[in-house]
Amino acid sequence: MTPSPLPLLSPLETRVLGVLVEKQLTTPDYYPLSLNALVAGCNQKTSRDPVMNVTEEEAQSSLDELKERKLVTHSWGASRRVVRYSHTLPQVLGTDAGTTALIVTLMLRGAQTAGELRIACERLYQFADLSSVDAYLSEMAARPGGALVVKLPKQPGSREHRWVHLLNGPVDVTATDHAPPRSDPAGGASLAALQAEVAALREEVAGLRQSIEALKS
Repeated sequence: MTPSPLPLLSPLETRVLGVLVEKQLTTPDYYPLSLNALVAGCNQKTSRDPVMNVTEEEAQSSLDELKERKLVTHSWGASRRVVRYSHTLPQVLGTDAGTTALIVTLMLRGAQTAGELRIACERLYQFADLSSVDAYLSEMAARPGGALVVKLPKQPGSREHRWVHLLNGPVDVTATDHAPPRSDPAGGASLAALQAEVAALREEVAGLRQSIEALKS
């Protein structure tokens, strides 16, 4: 599949599109999403950076814009009373499952190291090892239709580079040099695994809440 030119998204459009992809992969029984479920996903307090407080009106406006750009489609639920929304991100970008998981994780969680991405992507796609993640990221950075990601300079005290997506436009990598360093403690792999497990449990609870909202709709 030939990659399309990179779409330029607003932060809110990025969040809306990222939630649609994430929920398709993690709670497929409740996808496509209703507006209520989408807003709940946008406003999650876990696995989101930055945390947002999106209103239904703001989400609807972003959905309408994304529909104009062929990144979102809508359909009617079984009751014919609730509009539900789905995405076309892999088709538009020409991405496979691994690439889609990585770009969506960056869209929802902000800049991440390859190690953090491997853990955060566990519910979306299973990477064989860290070198597989690195290989995907390198391909995404050299994408013929325009780079999807860029590697940031190492922060003081950090052992790994972080990566960031480019769907919001070019990134000034020099501006990240003075950002506060992220914790990278010895034995961080086990700590990160525990944090990922807690985050996964919280996401499951959030998914159940969205399911209840969907049933109410």
